[in-house]
Amino acid sequence: MITFIWESFLWSLILIPMLVLLYLNMQGQRQEMAKRYGSLGLVRQASGRDVGVRRHIPAILFLLGLTVLFFALARPRVIVRLPKVEGIVILAFDVSGSMAAEDFSPNRLEAAKTVAVDFVERQPPTVKVGVVAFSEGGITVQIPSNDQKAVIDAINRLTPQRGTSLANGIVVSLNTIANFTGDEPITNLDRIDMPVPTAPAAAPDESVSIILFTDGENNMDPDPLNAAMYAAERGVRIHTIAIGSTEGVELTINGFTVFTQVNEAALKELSDLTDGVYFNAQKEGDLNNAYAIIEPGLRVAYEETEVTAIFAAVSILLFLLGGILSLLWFSRVP
Repeated sequence: MITFIWESFLWSLILIPMLVLLYLNMQGQRQEMAKRYGSLGLVRQASGRDVGVRRHIPAILFLLGLTVLFFALARPRVIVRLPKVEGIVILAFDVSGSMAAEDFSPNRLEAAKTVAVDFVERQPPTVKVGVVAFSEGGITVQIPSNDQKAVIDAINRLTPQRGTSLANGIVVSLNTIANFTGDEPITNLDRIDMPVPTAPAAAPDESVSIILFTDGENNMDPDPLNAAMYAAERGVRIHTIAIGSTEGVELTINGFTVFTQVNEAALKELSDLTDGVYFNAQKEGDLNNAYAIIEPGLRVAYEETEVTAIFAAVSILLFLLGGILSLLWFSRVP
């Protein structure tokens, strides 16, 4: 379907039938003169052969060129299918007290931030990245944006807080996505009488995902699986990147010594439910593999594109072709 930016210029097309009538009138006068004076030079080439229909071809090409040119003046636009890497990625950071553990250098949260900044810097401008922080609750730190500096600054401001609620992190991430996609926000996690998906109910959209940076130690209600079920129903993948060792480490928080370790089983369950992937960030090579899998994929986007230049180029070609044929056949330009 073609639309026009300057649609009023289409009125110029009314000149085309007027030019056709003018041309036909001139041809009628020419034939009348030929009959009246018997001048064969008006209808024959120097070789004496009748030029016949060829006489009209250059004029037809010029009229076609003018028609296309008038369309170009109206600045036509068409909807084209453009494959491009685009999407929304929410980086959800666990900023609970356990993320201050030093089994990663200098600690888990700083290691997660380094990994995330590297991920952001790899993204093309068509990918919008948002930042969510969660501990006892969750908050959107940066709405999805392709301003990489703003996203990285938001990541660098994160600091460890208190408890861990993975569910709040997932819900805030889903609601941040909903602001862009138009979905209804999630207001509670009470799934009584609601089905329990064993696989994504909607086809996972590779261009919309949540990357959860956490040690997986959920110690607060509600159940994060309930939140993951909403993600599965909306086709949003949750990729989990474990920041911490599976062996665990002792950590002193507010004068108390606690033992903390990555809960791999819980993180894998969240990812599996949403058709996402789980990675442990202990090795740089593992992270490179993670990047390759969780990068937003190619999708076909429908975009309205102005094609004025194409119409103008076609009109020029028609003018040139008409001029060349007229010069070759009649040694003049019509």
